[in-house]
Amino acid sequence: MRDARSTPTRPDAQRNRERILAVALTELTRAADTPVSVIARKAGVGQGTFYRNFPHREALVLEVYRYEMRQVADAAAQLLGDHPADRALREWMDRLARYAMAKAGLADALRAATRGHGSLAQVGHGPVTEAIALLLAANEAAGTIRAGVTPDDFLLAIAGLWQLDPHSDWQPRAARLFDLVADGLRAGASGGGREHRHPDQRPPGQPMLTTRAHSGGESGT
Repeated sequence: MRDARSTPTRPDAQRNRERILAVALTELTRAADTPVSVIARKAGVGQGTFYRNFPHREALVLEVYRYEMRQVADAAAQLLGDHPADRALREWMDRLARYAMAKAGLADALRAATRGHGSLAQVGHGPVTEAIALLLAANEAAGTIRAGVTPDDFLLAIAGLWQLDPHSDWQPRAARLFDLVADGLRAGASGGGREHRHPDQRPPGQPMLTTRAHSGGESGT
């Protein structure tokens, strides 16, 4: 008869999985080619435990990516509860930018793991697309953006974000991109809602000020 003590309890198994994901996030963000053996060792689990949770590297990278994207996506509803719709959309865009820059190494790992399996937009973007749809619907209802904008439209509009070098002074460039996107979204809006300008966005006719630098880490994402 198998000794029950040799089989981890469900809470233990869950803790092992969470430790692996936490270590993987840190290590893959730092270096996209970090070996899974290093991740397992730093997580304090054996190879058997690791492969029971993640049968191959791609499965691990995808799960880390999906978890992180879910954190960003979940912020949309929270922001809509705390701010007017247009301000919530802009704040969420800033969170997405901080995520993209802080997790550039993870994005590299994902591209390597999913090579030949479709674009990043096809892998794990579901939660983010839902968050964008929620934010766009709230803004359309408030009259702060033009009608009929889709999540695909929005993602195409901000695609330049993914071209920014996270090691450069990316904040002002991201802010300018988002200013342009926000201006485009407002064009043709019904005007039912009052515009809430982002703190970093200059009033019309005023020169652009240096954008506040965000911290390299993330708060709650």
